[in-house]
Amino acid sequence: MKKIPLHTKIIIGLILGLLFGIASIQFGWDASFTTDYIKPFGTIFVNSLKMIAVPLVLASLIVGVANLGDISKLSRIGGKTIFIYLITTVIAITIGLVAVNVLQPGKKLPAETRDQLLALYTINAEKSSDIAEDLKTRSPLQPIVDIIPENFFAATTDNSAMLQVVFFAIIAGIALLQIPKEKGASVISFFDGLNDVIIKIVEYIMIFAPYGVFALIASLLVEIAGDNPDKAFELLYALLWYTLTVVIGLASMVLIIYPAIFKLFTKIKYRDFFIGMRPAQLLAFSTSSSSATLPVTMKQVEEELGVSEEVSSFVLPLGATINMDGTSLYQAVAAVFIAQALGLGLSIGAQLMIVLTATLASIGSAGVPGAGMVMLVIVLESIGIPTAGIALIVAPDRILDMCRTVVNVTGDATVTMVVASTEGELPDGLIRKTIVTAPA
Repeated sequence: MKKIPLHTKIIIGLILGLLFGIASIQFGWDASFTTDYIKPFGTIFVNSLKMIAVPLVLASLIVGVANLGDISKLSRIGGKTIFIYLITTVIAITIGLVAVNVLQPGKKLPAETRDQLLALYTINAEKSSDIAEDLKTRSPLQPIVDIIPENFFAATTDNSAMLQVVFFAIIAGIALLQIPKEKGASVISFFDGLNDVIIKIVEYIMIFAPYGVFALIASLLVEIAGDNPDKAFELLYALLWYTLTVVIGLASMVLIIYPAIFKLFTKIKYRDFFIGMRPAQLLAFSTSSSSATLPVTMKQVEEELGVSEEVSSFVLPLGATINMDGTSLYQAVAAVFIAQALGLGLSIGAQLMIVLTATLASIGSAGVPGAGMVMLVIVLESIGIPTAGIALIVAPDRILDMCRTVVNVTGDATVTMVVASTEGELPDGLIRKTIVTAPA
């Protein structure tokens, strides 16, 4: 009997979760059952992935940098990586601005619905605003200060401090390049072994993936509906144009921009890449966390797409920390949508400011659910839009968060493929053989 591929199992879990959630809402089943007895399995699954995210980034980056062989190669790959990440982020924001200006979803929002949303989600908006206010009062150079961990071990206990772990790992890798090889060999061997152990743990966790995805999707639907499912669906329907605008922008990145990048810089067929990335994309959709998906992203890129560990272990952890194409695009659409809904005009200068602030905000945005909402406050403040307007987009945000995380992960993998190709680390024959023989 033919074994069912992992991505098929995840899709089955996702569909069953949707069906269960819809049935629970339609038949009025007790929501506490889903919350108390189904959601915990989803939480366990996500926590399992987060559990290994930090040690994976630490081990893979140290080994990746140390295996580059010399500082010049590190600076070359690092320069390419950061440059391409910035370019794709700016493209994503620009696409978001074009889509929201053409479709103008904010002007399609009825005044009555706008007032209801403002009243219903003001508390959520205030929480994000308070967090963003703390960020604003800090020194302009504070983001640079925050990269340096005061206590490295404390940083490893906080997934939102991933940039600090990345900094330490890169510095440690550089140090290993500059000490005698015989002294550094044992350290590299340790972290290389640790990396292999973590990848094996990922395989164990992914056995549970279909059940975790089922629990996450089922509980999400029940929580969105709340005590008044009719009201929830009314609000979501009223925000349909906004949701479609974001989805169209995200789809443009995945179906137009990334394929164009593949065409220009690699010999790999985008369809093959997409097939190889399916498990990571489905997981990103379910967890809404690029950090939690990172172990699976690395596994797929290396084992299914043939990228060398040397490149993937450097580019992917960095991307999960600073490259958020989907989040940046969403922030651009959300900012203009809120301005349109509140009847506020935005000049070309203000929209260029969105490009700048959204790009910078994406670098500091944690790869966890809901982080984009906090960064959106900073974008709104930069162009003079009332932060209370966030209440207008809270209702569909969880679903859109799932979609934009898929784009974040796909963007990271795309840049990894490009860097590997330009470094000659992507043999065309090996890739196609791997893809063809992989279960479909």
